[in-house]
Amino acid sequence: MIYLVNARLKTKTSCELLAKLTDGTVSSQKPDGQEIVASMNRARIDDSGVVRWSELCFCSTPLAHERATVYDQHFTDLETEEADAHMEFEGQPFMEYLRHAD
Repeated sequence: MIYLVNARLKTKTSCELLAKLTDGTVSSQKPDGQEIVASMNRARIDDSGVVRWSELCFCSTPLAHERATVYDQHFTDLETEEADAHMEFEGQPFMEYLRHAD
């Protein structure tokens, strides 16, 4: 199932999240690490601070494993909605945003 996701970044953990996404920590996570990294590369952050992305997930509860291992540590107010396909969102590329976060 593909989900559209909205969440707010916990800004205090942005450097830690970027490190995990780029050093292989997340991508080596089974079974969903590569999809998490791909999702964060698709993600966009808007001017209000909302991060939006689409993600493929096979959990019976949407993004259950992803939330337990990565997302709940770095995001708040995470909401999901079922979708038929991946979507592109308006805003700054999220990975670019993380690279320039203080």
